[in-house]
Amino acid sequence: MLQDTQSIRYYQRLTDAFVELWNRGYRTDDMRMYLDGYLAALRHGNILEPFLIHRLEEEASRYLYDGSNFAVPQPQAQHDYY
Repeated sequence: MLQDTQSIRYYQRLTDAFVELWNRGYRTDDMRMYLDGYLAALRHGNILEPFLIHRLEEEASRYLYDGSNFAVPQPQAQHDYY
């Protein structure tokens, strides 16, 4: 679980980006590359401590591979009872 406020902000940005990418037609492999690049930029910029980046990667990966985060609810058929 993320507890550092800056890590939480990055997690929220990542998950929002995942949903936007999904809606634009990208799928898990593409989003994984996005995540890898995002984390590489954090590491290269020394933005967060390495253990926080590792924790962020774990949480973001868990979100990415949970299919329920990208499931589109199907409209339920309405029955005409008259």
